[in-house]
Amino acid sequence: MKSAGEKFTVVGTDIEVVKRLNSQSGLSYNQVKQLLAEKYANKK
Repeated sequence: MKSAGEKFTVVGTDIEVVKRLNSQSGLSYNQVKQLLAEKYANKK
């Protein structure tokens, strides 16, 4: 049974579960780029 707060895509993906799993997955692509750019800039 679905609770009132659950959100699903048209194909049935639970959006909240995806958000929770993404937050636990580590750095995003953009975060890695930012980290590398900062590290490179500090070496100069």
